[in-house]
Amino acid sequence: MRLKFWKTALAAALATAVSATAFAADAFPSKPVRIVVPVAAGGWGDLSTRVIAQKLSEELGQPVIVENRTGAGGLLGIRFVKTAPADGYTLVSTGGTMPIQAALSVDPGFDPLKDFVGVGYLVRSPSVVVVGADSPDRSLADIMKRAKAAPNKFSYGSAGIGTATHIAAASFVKQAGIEMLHVPYKGNGAAMPDLIAGRIGLMFDAYGSSSANLTGGRLRALAVTSTERLKVLPQVPTVAEQGVPGFSSYFWLGLFAPAGTPNDVVLKLSGALNRVLASNQLKERLQQDGTEPVVMSPDAFKEFFRKEVTQINTLVKDLDIPKQ
Repeated sequence: MRLKFWKTALAAALATAVSATAFAADAFPSKPVRIVVPVAAGGWGDLSTRVIAQKLSEELGQPVIVENRTGAGGLLGIRFVKTAPADGYTLVSTGGTMPIQAALSVDPGFDPLKDFVGVGYLVRSPSVVVVGADSPDRSLADIMKRAKAAPNKFSYGSAGIGTATHIAAASFVKQAGIEMLHVPYKGNGAAMPDLIAGRIGLMFDAYGSSSANLTGGRLRALAVTSTERLKVLPQVPTVAEQGVPGFSSYFWLGLFAPAGTPNDVVLKLSGALNRVLASNQLKERLQQDGTEPVVMSPDAFKEFFRKEVTQINTLVKDLDIPKQ
């Protein structure tokens, strides 16, 4: 009798626990979701995340709040999310910054493959090679000619050492077989006044970040780093068209949760995200900024990210960028 009683009690307890777990997963989200952006407000990554967050809020039925946590080249925001509760309510929107900083930092404070789980790909955007409107250079060929004639005299700006803008420009310099002077800034916004004034020669930037200065006549676009010309800049040739065959480079963003986040929660977030990204209305909005949404399952995104980490580690070594 006692044995039967305890078996019945244990079965009831297990059933209650399973039911509670299932209910918790079904009920997610029951409060606002926070997406941390580890870069300053107003840039391409921030603006793209905010556009998606607004639609994601409608899909999830809860507010999705975007919070900028900047510092240390994105490390502070990434570390913050790493230590957040693994419940799906605190996420980070980042891309190349995560594997780049992990490869370049002496002590990044996280392992990109062990400390996070991928929710899904968000968007990608090629770089636009921009110069000041008063620059004498009318093509990428002009710049490469000058750089070859006077190595390390022609300069390029970036958002900082190891940032995606730095890696994109440094990759171009290496593949083009030229030598240019790198001038790092604390963000692309800080570099813009010097670029417009001609104090630095060029910069690789996301179209969304440079579009206002391009349409306002303060910058000129010489090239795009996509495999094909952009619909928003049909007259601007690709880098590959201008003497660097095979070259392409994209900024990208993904959504990550702390390691240990329940799989049911990850799948719910991923499903909602992919429904948002598949929306024609959202696609049209993002394409205005030269940005392309990418629908990808968590497993496919995990494989993409694993390859990205490997490629970034190899690239940093090839470019001989010292650890900071």
